[in-house]
Amino acid sequence: MRLYNSKIDCVDEAIQYLGKEIVLGCPLGAGKPNHLINEFYKRAKKDSSINLTILTALSLNKPTGPSDLEKRFFGPFSERVLGNYPDLDFEKDRESNKIPPNIKVIEFYYPAGKKAKNSYAQRNYLSSNFTHVPRDVLDRGINLVVQQVAKREKNGNIEYSLSCNADTSLDILDLLKKSGRKWLSIAQVNEDLPFMLGDALIQEDTFHNIIDDPQDYFQIFAPPKLPVTETDYMIGLYASTLIKDDGELQVGIGSLGDALIYNLGLRNTNNELYLQLLEELEIEKKFSSLIDQIGDRGIFKKGLFCATEMMVDGIMDLYKKNILKKKVYDHIGLQRLINQGLFDKEIPTNILEILVRKEIIQNPLSEKDFKFLKKFGLIKSDIRFEKGNFILKNHNEYKADINNESFYDNMNLFIGDELKSGQIVHGGFFLGPRSFYDWLKTLSEQELELFNMKSISKINQLYGHEEIDRLHRKNARFVNTCLKVSLNGQFAADGLEDGTVVSGVGGQYNFVSMAHALPDGRSILICKSSHGETSNIVWNYGHCTIPRHLRDIVITEYGIACLRGKTDEEVIKELLKITDSRHQNDLMEKAKKHGKLDQSYSLPKEFTQNFPHVISSKLASYKSNGLFPLFPFGTDFTAEELKIAKGLKKIKALKTKKAKFLGLVLKSLIYGKNPNGMFNPLLARMGHDKGKLNFSQRLQRNLLLNVME
Repeated sequence: MRLYNSKIDCVDEAIQYLGKEIVLGCPLGAGKPNHLINEFYKRAKKDSSINLTILTALSLNKPTGPSDLEKRFFGPFSERVLGNYPDLDFEKDRESNKIPPNIKVIEFYYPAGKKAKNSYAQRNYLSSNFTHVPRDVLDRGINLVVQQVAKREKNGNIEYSLSCNADTSLDILDLLKKSGRKWLSIAQVNEDLPFMLGDALIQEDTFHNIIDDPQDYFQIFAPPKLPVTETDYMIGLYASTLIKDDGELQVGIGSLGDALIYNLGLRNTNNELYLQLLEELEIEKKFSSLIDQIGDRGIFKKGLFCATEMMVDGIMDLYKKNILKKKVYDHIGLQRLINQGLFDKEIPTNILEILVRKEIIQNPLSEKDFKFLKKFGLIKSDIRFEKGNFILKNHNEYKADINNESFYDNMNLFIGDELKSGQIVHGGFFLGPRSFYDWLKTLSEQELELFNMKSISKINQLYGHEEIDRLHRKNARFVNTCLKVSLNGQFAADGLEDGTVVSGVGGQYNFVSMAHALPDGRSILICKSSHGETSNIVWNYGHCTIPRHLRDIVITEYGIACLRGKTDEEVIKELLKITDSRHQNDLMEKAKKHGKLDQSYSLPKEFTQNFPHVISSKLASYKSNGLFPLFPFGTDFTAEELKIAKGLKKIKALKTKKAKFLGLVLKSLIYGKNPNGMFNPLLARMGHDKGKLNFSQRLQRNLLLNVME
């Protein structure tokens, strides 16, 4: 390992070593060393003889927006929340279609919808399961790996951590070591990163070079929280009934994930109210048998374990509400005993006999057995092992043999108080609001050990470590979102039928497949039943992320459809029950026309009132009492910014209705409503109260004023 204090020198030597064919791989999201990547990009822009390929995902820049209004809105917000976060130069150029011909940017996952109209990004999208990314970038000739790392000093030694991105780097580095090609790895220190443990804790020589320049430390990217709507909350409430105590959970980022986590919190902290909700919203009436079969309604006594590619900030809430507390242990024999209920936190006094009988340790005990017992707290921490003997703190010695009478009679002197080295989270990467990062930094060493950041190959699949994963992932529930559901039970989540890539497959296929591989696992795909006037449940769709043979559970704001093991006709009936009633008849007629539904079939009456206004009326009294808030876990937006954002959203929606938008523009050419100056604080926030505005700026200001409430 070589330490640098300047990225300039490091890049100079990297190009000299690798030559002018550079295939650079960097983590998705917050783990990118932006300054270092920008330096390589700058060199390639300046020297066209350098062929640079950048392989990555989730390339995040500060939000701006195309219009003057959006720039005025996002500018101050970005400065306040993202601080000195440096934009990625290649991302700026890609947005303006200025990537030079000697440079190529290839990504396998985009922020949802952000690249839908970017031709360069659409052409250079790499469709790859998350677990296959290391293999695929190796095939594309990767020879340079760069990543941000965290640093700390402990007991006089410097330690490094992969922090927010243990997901692909560990696997890629391992493949490169075996490849026989010339390659280089560079880490850049950023002290703003939370220092994570588990597999993220790396040796000093994991990377060839480490750059540590305090001038390049920056605030890691912190996306703002999205509002949680009534639709989100209903979907989350339904999903919360299927999460079993003593189970495992995987959930993604976004408002739907937040809604599930909020409802799990409600279930655990106010179970009486939660059960009341299930009754009054007719969830029990319609779905009680399914909930009885695969779900749960009670508080979390044993709690949940989480194994997820993305460690979302909702993890923080689950931990604080004493839901995320089920510990798992990286030892097959020990975990099997726990799953069998032979012991839990309290260690039985005959544990050594049990372990010998189960052939987990041998008798007499070896030094290897002693280290195992010590690691997991099965014996007291102050016991030593020498020459086949247990030596107590008071120097008394006992032959480590349960057949030895003295050892057996004094067993209570050896046994530990509670299990150690348990983990409640296995995560691949994390990304979230600033409050999440700050919380991770406040965790004690003991608490940090509960969160194990692992490579994606150990999270998103069972292969290679199947036995221990099957023991860990008891009652697994994999909750993911999708865009469209076809009546035959296939799902579109990453793209549209015209070929447009919306985001990427990520780990969705992996988790759905895993759910079917686990005997008590279930895949739960959540989907808003409609988008405006358009149904998201359709007869068929020209794009598929999850095929019909992997169909399982689907949830919309109108209910739960269990599709696993059902015939085509039964699947259609189940999906119609959770479809927006504005579209049920049309879909039902199409199914009958194509011979997939009996001509005499009609929907049960209790499923014919699936309308948005019905949901609103049912939730109104609960919302008035403080339940189901717009931002259940807080927001970085100010009160003024929330009002402005609502206005900007209205303008955007009106642009799809030409006549109404034209009327708004004509009105705004003349004036902007501001009765008694009530919107002056909003004008100040947008900078419309200072200086002379030109014609376009005045029009933009008036557009906003005229949609404000």
